[in-house]
Amino acid sequence: MTLPDGNRLIGIDLGGTKVSIGLVEGMEIINKKYQLLPTNPKDADEITELLINLISELFDSSVKGIGIGIPSLVDRQKGIIHSVQNIPVWQDIHLAEILQEKFEVPVYLDNDANCFALGEYKFGVGMNCENFVGLTLGTGMGAGIITNGHLLKDANCGSGEFGSIPYLDSIYEDYCSGKFFKTFYQDDGENLLKKAEQGDALAIKAFSEFGTHLGNAIKTIMFSVDPNKIIIGGSVSYSKKFFTDSAMETINSFPYPDSVKNLEIIYTNTPNIAIFGAASLYYDRYEQM
Repeated sequence: MTLPDGNRLIGIDLGGTKVSIGLVEGMEIINKKYQLLPTNPKDADEITELLINLISELFDSSVKGIGIGIPSLVDRQKGIIHSVQNIPVWQDIHLAEILQEKFEVPVYLDNDANCFALGEYKFGVGMNCENFVGLTLGTGMGAGIITNGHLLKDANCGSGEFGSIPYLDSIYEDYCSGKFFKTFYQDDGENLLKKAEQGDALAIKAFSEFGTHLGNAIKTIMFSVDPNKIIIGGSVSYSKKFFTDSAMETINSFPYPDSVKNLEIIYTNTPNIAIFGAASLYYDRYEQM
């Protein structure tokens, strides 16, 4: 589904340290801005006003909706943010209501991993695949579930939190994100990638171990969701050539060989996916009206 010509959407990615915002028309971002978040905001209104000011710079009468990806669980039906770890002053913020009153267009919120999956479905490598999991591997591990061409209709915006499932002595996120390298190798993934590319044996071993853990996480996803595809993004995915083999070796131990044979695992780096994904929230809601 596409909007009529001349109609636009605003997509907003509320990241760990900055806000990125884009004006989306068709399949393109025609204007983009970002601003660093204050390190110690005095109150919730300071962050809300920052968002309003950024939106105002891109907003005009052609904008038909606003979507926002939040690094937290949200009440997507009421448009409420209950808490955001990197913005502790934001507690129980009725953000959709505030922005709708200001700009008089629909405003939709969702978890950032859900936005990643939805963005890949509408703008990226997930086009024409109606059942897949979008898996983000970065500072943490997140996932969004697309089923029958829409985000899974769950009760509390909590589906896809595979990273919080117990695993070994902790949870999957501690073994399937950048946390793994810092915890077990006292290094970050980017630096280890440079070392691996130079042939460093310890760095290569780190990625091989990471792949084994990721393979186990993917098997858990297969048991839970049984998707056609798993689309993997995030900063750790840039190291895929060093962990794909061990991940696949683990995945191949899945007890149902046909499921493995029919599963397509894709690594992606769709540009501006966070902005596209947030804007896609409008499409996802609009198409279900």
